Amino acid sequence: MPLGAPVSRPKLRRELIAGCRLITTRSPLRRARNDFRMNFYDLIVSMEQAAFRPRPVVGAIVVVSGLAVSFLLWLLYGHHASADFAGRWMFLPALNALLNGLCAIALCVGLYFIKHHNKEAHRTSMLLAFAFSSVFLISYIVNHALHGDTMFPGHGPVRTLYLSILASHVILSIVALPMVLTTFFFSLTGRFVMHRRIARLTFPIWLYVSITGVVVFAFLKAYAY
Repeated sequence: MPLGAPVSRPKLRRELIAGCRLITTRSPLRRARNDFRMNFYDLIVSMEQAAFRPRPVVGAIVVVSGLAVSFLLWLLYGHHASADFAGRWMFLPALNALLNGLCAIALCVGLYFIKHHNKEAHRTSMLLAFAFSSVFLISYIVNHALHGDTMFPGHGPVRTLYLSILASHVILSIVALPMVLTTFFFSLTGRFVMHRRIARLTFPIWLYVSITGVVVFAFLKAYAY
């Protein structure tokens, strides 16, 4: 066919289908990855187009966050770990610190992208940070359910410093949970003005909680583990 000759739509359609089949045949893993990505972004677009009223959703977020915090406080101070798991699954504290560190990195990368007006990369980075925090929460619950709370054996100024960091970490993590969920809700539903307003507060709190999670582990690693 000469260069620039018109191509009929049925023929073009057949060629596109054949090309897609060829790609699918050669790379099923790539096809599955692309399908997952398309379905994920379709979900985000559908949430942006849905007419969610913010007040009931934010109220539900606060209630769910309160229940989650209540459960965690019970886990820390009301639950008694079984002695059967003493000395087992001791990698969990290090895993928690790693997940906190990865979350902090993803948050900083997301900030870099939004400062350079790359909204899609920013969204991906923040979703990745949320994924790291979610896995951390699961690992944290498992660790405390199996091993209970770890007491800091240090004394003097070191103990005062550790308890100060731990207290700020715990208090701000309680504040961060509903703020993170609300920030994501405003973003995923297309309310970007409200998203930017609350993100200015959510970001530093979330970043501080992630970094101090690593610092708390470093103290315990040096004095307790």
